[in-house]
Amino acid sequence: MDSPKHLLSTIESALLGPSPPSPRERIELMHALRSISSLFQSLLLYPPPKAADRFQVQSKEVRLPDSPPISLDDQDVQIALKLSNDLHLNEIDCVRLLVSTNQEWGLLGRDPLEIYRLAAGIWYTERRHLLDALYTLLRAVVLDQDFDVDLVADIHKYLEDLINAGLRQRMISLMKELNRDEPAGRGGPQAEHHIRDSKGALVERQAVVSRERLVVGHCVVLSVLIVRTSAKDVKDVFSVLKDCAAELNGSSGTINCQAVFSLLFSLVIAFISDALSTVPDKASVLSCDGHFRRDFQGLLNISGNDPKVDGFVNVVRFAWAMHLMLTQDRSTARDTSASSSPSDLENIYSCLEVIYSKNAFQFLLDKILRTAAYQNDDEDMIYMYNAYLHKLLTSFLSHPLARDKVKEMKEKAMGALSPYSVNEPYENKHDTEMDSQKTSESCCQPFVSLMELVSEIYQKEPELLSGNEVLWTFVNFAGENHTNFHTLVAFLRMLSTLASSQEGASKVFELLHGKTFRSVGWSTLFDCLSIYEQKFKQSLQTTGAVLPEFEEGDAKALVAYLCVLQKVVENGNPSERKSWFPDIEPLFKLLSYENVPSYLKGALRNTITIFLKVFPTLKDTIWSYLEQYDLPVVVGFPVGGSAHQISTQVYDMRFELNEVEARRERYPSTISFLNLLNALIAEERDVNDRGHRFVGIFRFVYDHVFGPIHQRAYADPSEKWQLVVACLQHFQMILSMYDIKDDDIDSFDQSHPSTAAQSASLETQLPLLELLKDFMSGKTIFRNVMSILLPGVNGLLEDRTSQIHGQLLEKAVQLCLEIIILVFKKDLFLADFWHPLYQPLDTILSQDHNLIVSLLEYVRYYFQPQIQQCSIKIMSILSSRMGGLIQLLLNSNAAKCLIEDYAACLDFRAEECQVIENSREDIGVLIIQLLIDNINRPAPNITHLLLKFEVDMPVERTILQPKFHYSCLKVILDILEKLSKPDLNALLHEFGFQLIYKLCLDPLTCGPTVDLLSNRKYQFFLKHLQTIGVAPLPKRSNNQALRISSLHQRAWLLKLLALELHAGDMTVSTHREACLNILAQVFVGEISEVGDDTSISHPLTLSRDSDHTGVKTINRSKVLELLEVVQFRSPDTSLKYSQLVSNSKYELQVENILGNPATIEESGVYYYSERGDRLVDIASFRDKLWQLSSYDSEVELRDLRETVQVLLRWCWKCNRNREEQAAQLHMLTGWSQIVEISLSRRMSSLENRSEILIEVLGASLSSAASPDCSLKMATILSQVGLTCMAKLRDERFLSSRGIDSDNVTCLDVIMVKQLSNSACHSILFKLVMAILRHETSEVLRRRQYALLLSYFQYCQHMLDPDVPASVLQYLLPEGQNGEEYLDLQKIDKEQTELSRANFSILRKDAQAILDLVTKDGIQGSEAGKTISLYVLDAFISIDQDKFFLSQLQSRGFLRSCLADVSNISYNDGWRSSDSLQRVYTIEAELAVMLRISHKYGKSGSQVLFSMGALGLLATCRLGGFMPVDANKMCRDLAGNIDKNRLIICPILRLVYSLTSLVDTSNFFEVKNKIVREVIDFVKGHQLLFDQILRGDVSEADELMLEQVNLVVGILSKVWPYEENDGYGFVQGLFGMMSSLFSFSVDSFCRAQSLCPSENERNSELLSFRLCFSLSSYLYVLVTKRSLRLQVSDSPNDLQASFRQTQPKLASLVSLLNSVTMALERASEEKVLLLNKIQDVNELSRQEVDEIIIMCARQDCLSSSDNIQKRRYVAMVEMCQIAGNRDQLITLLLPLAENALNILLVHFQDGSAIPVSKETTELIAYGVKPDSGWDISSLCGKLLPILEKLELLSEEKVGHNLKVFRRLLSSLKEMTIQNLAV
Repeated sequence: MDSPKHLLSTIESALLGPSPPSPRERIELMHALRSISSLFQSLLLYPPPKAADRFQVQSKEVRLPDSPPISLDDQDVQIALKLSNDLHLNEIDCVRLLVSTNQEWGLLGRDPLEIYRLAAGIWYTERRHLLDALYTLLRAVVLDQDFDVDLVADIHKYLEDLINAGLRQRMISLMKELNRDEPAGRGGPQAEHHIRDSKGALVERQAVVSRERLVVGHCVVLSVLIVRTSAKDVKDVFSVLKDCAAELNGSSGTINCQAVFSLLFSLVIAFISDALSTVPDKASVLSCDGHFRRDFQGLLNISGNDPKVDGFVNVVRFAWAMHLMLTQDRSTARDTSASSSPSDLENIYSCLEVIYSKNAFQFLLDKILRTAAYQNDDEDMIYMYNAYLHKLLTSFLSHPLARDKVKEMKEKAMGALSPYSVNEPYENKHDTEMDSQKTSESCCQPFVSLMELVSEIYQKEPELLSGNEVLWTFVNFAGENHTNFHTLVAFLRMLSTLASSQEGASKVFELLHGKTFRSVGWSTLFDCLSIYEQKFKQSLQTTGAVLPEFEEGDAKALVAYLCVLQKVVENGNPSERKSWFPDIEPLFKLLSYENVPSYLKGALRNTITIFLKVFPTLKDTIWSYLEQYDLPVVVGFPVGGSAHQISTQVYDMRFELNEVEARRERYPSTISFLNLLNALIAEERDVNDRGHRFVGIFRFVYDHVFGPIHQRAYADPSEKWQLVVACLQHFQMILSMYDIKDDDIDSFDQSHPSTAAQSASLETQLPLLELLKDFMSGKTIFRNVMSILLPGVNGLLEDRTSQIHGQLLEKAVQLCLEIIILVFKKDLFLADFWHPLYQPLDTILSQDHNLIVSLLEYVRYYFQPQIQQCSIKIMSILSSRMGGLIQLLLNSNAAKCLIEDYAACLDFRAEECQVIENSREDIGVLIIQLLIDNINRPAPNITHLLLKFEVDMPVERTILQPKFHYSCLKVILDILEKLSKPDLNALLHEFGFQLIYKLCLDPLTCGPTVDLLSNRKYQFFLKHLQTIGVAPLPKRSNNQALRISSLHQRAWLLKLLALELHAGDMTVSTHREACLNILAQVFVGEISEVGDDTSISHPLTLSRDSDHTGVKTINRSKVLELLEVVQFRSPDTSLKYSQLVSNSKYELQVENILGNPATIEESGVYYYSERGDRLVDIASFRDKLWQLSSYDSEVELRDLRETVQVLLRWCWKCNRNREEQAAQLHMLTGWSQIVEISLSRRMSSLENRSEILIEVLGASLSSAASPDCSLKMATILSQVGLTCMAKLRDERFLSSRGIDSDNVTCLDVIMVKQLSNSACHSILFKLVMAILRHETSEVLRRRQYALLLSYFQYCQHMLDPDVPASVLQYLLPEGQNGEEYLDLQKIDKEQTELSRANFSILRKDAQAILDLVTKDGIQGSEAGKTISLYVLDAFISIDQDKFFLSQLQSRGFLRSCLADVSNISYNDGWRSSDSLQRVYTIEAELAVMLRISHKYGKSGSQVLFSMGALGLLATCRLGGFMPVDANKMCRDLAGNIDKNRLIICPILRLVYSLTSLVDTSNFFEVKNKIVREVIDFVKGHQLLFDQILRGDVSEADELMLEQVNLVVGILSKVWPYEENDGYGFVQGLFGMMSSLFSFSVDSFCRAQSLCPSENERNSELLSFRLCFSLSSYLYVLVTKRSLRLQVSDSPNDLQASFRQTQPKLASLVSLLNSVTMALERASEEKVLLLNKIQDVNELSRQEVDEIIIMCARQDCLSSSDNIQKRRYVAMVEMCQIAGNRDQLITLLLPLAENALNILLVHFQDGSAIPVSKETTELIAYGVKPDSGWDISSLCGKLLPILEKLELLSEEKVGHNLKVFRRLLSSLKEMTIQNLAV
């Protein structure tokens, strides 16, 4: 069986939603109704206590149905038994209540009384849900007409069955039971009087039961219209009515009165409906029972002693008489006598006589219809009551018997009442004001009461007048032959009510305009006004004459006429009423006369106000008439404010207020005067004078009306609050119409602030400033406003429901709160300048804490949402201004109530079933927005308080318990858990998710909030991915607002999940489980485990082994479904209003309005929504548009009206479209965050990573290429693609073996996880389509280019590029068999195919792509140029048949790049970021040219050379990029390194690549063009080359070594061709040789460990490469230029200074020794590393860690990484080092060959050297032959080295040494020969 709560939710969703119920909802509704029928049949009838059950509870072990035994303690037993005693409940059910209470609230730590109250509250809440469900069903059938006919028929049949089964009898019984002081009713004398309701608030049990009784009464009324009442039902209801009516007294509550009214009207409706619903074949149920008619008539005839009971009985008698009359007519029409008898006529006459004699009409008016209880009842019930009173009256007035009685009543009234005119002086008539109970004589006349009753009924429901001919017949009858003013006034009041509709207004106008009535008409009204005006005027012209008296009858008749005039003008047809009353001047002429009654003046001014509102164009006319006729406003001292009063009395408004009206304690004139002035001021559009012309009016209101408002006496409290409302409206207009200007600050006399306010004359005062001064100093208006608010929300609630003036008081409170908000908006601007005399309003309020508490507690006032909104806004303002607000609330003991009030307000809003169009008026949104705005404010703040964080200790230490404390957090979590009524509560859901996200983001609240959400009780992070994450979006055409909010909801949810993935502590089990489940939900999809249905399994538990392929089934991942949700064409937001404006003269003005970016606060039309969207404010835009017209003609007004309507519709649509576009982008942002964070931080927790990455990457690129994708969306998607591509590259180098293995194989290291070629092709194709999309931007293309470069890098190697080929061959020797065999040739083939396919895809769209890329490379920003150039570099790297090269040539792009590089120069601007970006561009241009040279070889170099590359490079001014001195280099080291790396090195690399063309020329062809241009470049940059050559190589870093290598390489290629060495480069090279060749072996081999660092390995390699370059240059000189070197230095040589720069054969031998030792060490290290690689799985964890530490790769691992990953890292590092050693060996062998060849040449030449000391010219220098001792010593050093080289093993070295050993043999032979000599 469904619970009552679930039933009510189902009923409300189906019947109270904004859209018709779906078929599924209808099925669920009917199923729920059938399942709970038994509860309806036994309504609120529960099992009573039983002795056996009590014994079971006392035994402390209870077994509930479908649950294990429950153990109780003593406290539980005590509470359960008390619940049973107090509520008359079964003991077992009381235990169930305790269980439910624990589930709902949590009982741990609560005292017994609190537990009892909570449990009782849950029980009463269930009862209320059941009653509300029944009421909603009844109401849906009886009152609502918009439901599906079949659905209503099903519910009707269901209810009919229930009622026939005794439901109505049960409800009637409940009306008795719930009114008794017993456990089943209001509670016994010993029962607890209070309970906790569903909101946690403490309420009286009696109030809860009274509310239940009222709902039951309403259900009884509605049930009468479902199934006709039986005779027994009528008798029972009548009996209960009399009993309840007898209990009513002056202290009876409103709810009790309303319950009695429901019983009364259930009888009225039963009689009328039973009589009127008869059809020819179906007679009245009640009239068919003759016994019932006699019995009931007898019950009516029983006279009682209680007038109240008699009054209710008379109303029932009225309905019974009408029932008898109607049923008699039906019986007569059917010619049957079975259902009627002659006694029925007697009964009818007797009833009519009693009704007439007792004046039942007046009782119905005074004791029912005009009571606060009736007027504050449920609106639907009031409508139904009035509707059946309407049927009762129309039937009464149309029946012949009744008409005769009415005629009799009229005749008696005309003869019995006082004559029309009264001669009593006006001054003595203090009790003759307008009041329905003014004289006992008029009250006793039933005819007057009947007309008053008609007025009262149709005033509430004017639509019932339509087509009511019976009523108009009665009007014609009642309007004739009036002999006194009482009947005339009542008749005119009835006419004013009938004129409440447009049809009625037209009829009334025609009645009074024509000759229908002899003495009643419009002419009578205006003639009377004119007559009295002439009398007063003549009296004033006669000296000494006294003004004639104004007759009371005339005055009241005129007031009644004016009321009719007001209604006719207000509701008349707009096209007709303009001509009805062309002259309104007569309405003004009596206003200035003292003898005119104040209530008549009030009626006149009220009529003028109506004319002003209906015809705004009369504003100026009315102002002029008021100045001419009305009383002046003479501003003097306030009442009692000064002893120096003006000596002569002036009859002005002050006098009339203080002397005339105050004496009578009636104030209609002042009220109307203020309302008229407020209406006139509201129509003012010129605010330039800032209200100065109204300062007199303001002072009158300030000093004389509102100032002493509480000091006056009031005969009618309603008039007091009408005055208050009028004054407050005046103040509100001043604050809202006028703004503060800078001049206002200067107007304040700061030198004498104490006298500033007193000295200001009336001419210099401004109402706005005076108001602000009052509030900022806590004076009159402030005190009066706060006195209105101080009684608090409880006092307002009491008056609102029990007093007639309650609605006026409510309006006054609302205006007070709005005024305070307006003051808050303006006070800070003046406070700093007017301090200390005037202070901000919050400072004034803080002087009395009760004021602040009173303002904030109005959030609990549920009658008027605007009051709640104001209270919330004030809370928002105070929370931003007052740092000590929380402490203030705690000290005032108001914090707990305020927490519950805000939670209850939010809860109530979530349960509403009405659509709120304006989100700025949504109370729920305002509360959540308040919480969001305060999150980041200093702790403790209002968010912490309302969400029940700890405010007495550090917030971050809070342990949230939302189920224990009723707070906004509990309500919000409940809302987000259910997500009910999505079309109504969409904004609550959206901002609820936003609030949770903000709480998780804030450093103080994140800990407690995330801990709560990750708790297994909530599972918040996983709950909504399926419900709202991938659910279809609502259609834009159906509900665009819901569509927008749905997108935002998903965005905040995705951001929240991303935040948990980003910040979740994986060491905490709850967070780890939450993160793993999120990943499983988002990326893996729905996972179902075989044999396990407990929960979603973690991705880490999924095995990739083939044996477990049946364990899991992976559906399509939600990450792609989420992307599909957001992938739709964005709505159009372009401003195309010009085509909507038909009148061209408005087009420019509209453009000016919309073109002004100012917000509404700055007199613009734009505002920022609660989401941050910049939208057009419809109201402000409308006002601006209406200001375009000057009301010159009707045609212009009509044209403007149409234009305004069209533009407002366009504006609304444009706003919606902008919001949807922003929401779409917001959700995509959330999607990108969860994807990027998951891939970046939690990727290791997923299986099938590559598959996930390729899916997300492909989907992102496809979406970005879609025409539906906007530019901003494409940018976000491209960023996601970049992340995916980067992770794909990382995935290539992760082990491909399963995670359950600890072993690492060579295949794991060598083979990278490469996607298939088809997958790669798909990625590139989609990426090309995305780049070539129609709508693009440079920012987007830069990301797409980066993605393209990342893709090319991914496709570059199918083998690990960090593992050298030689190591690969060793790890996988040829002929190896098994699964791990790797065919390198096959891989190379696949790599070639992939490169060819990439080229083919690019070639298809080459023209478009190259146009785009080259344009960006030339015209784009510096960053755009840079990345575009690297894209071209990538294109060239995969080029075939020189396609891209020819394309770039034909476009002139290469020449442009060269020209750009040639213009580079050094200046101070290079230090800026822009200039540095320019350097990056130059580097990229050089990289493109270098790529051409390397890709195409000599042909590419030839292309560059033919373009004059060397000549252009020679013009570069690079000297400034090198430091002038060493000190400057030290000071700007980082900057110079960047310049060297970005400028100098790339240029030197390019020049060096171009020297490859030198090899084709003849050595002695000195005039070779290539050589000449290179030499010119060298000469042009002599300083650069010289500084590089002179650098200390021994201390050089990698960058310096590379530069030296490049310089030496360039010089070695071209400088041998240079005959003149005037630049000193030869000496520089010789000096470098001398120093380098003489280095010890330790200088080259800086790293002595097995695993040297990467920097050490690179430095060693570069040093030996430099030695090789120098040795090659030396070899050329020795072989081509016949250079001969000395064996060693010769101290006695005359040319020693020169020869010291030349290298010596001894240094060459030293170099050879270093090379030999390096070869030995490298080969040994290589073999040792390869052996360790083979045995890596045998190493312990400690040994593996030692290798990792030696390689300095600890940063790659964490302490939690397993041995498998550690072995993998160690293995990769050792492979890299082994590859480096092999690379070094490859370099050392040719270096050794160069040295051996040079020595061999010298030894060969040395054998022919003559013994004599004759010199032989070797080059251009004189060199003496070496002595024999030097040669012998040299050979002695050389021979051991040669012997070591002979010992090198080809197996260790890895190279063929056959040629090398032949050279060794030759040199060794000659060495031995020279040694022998």
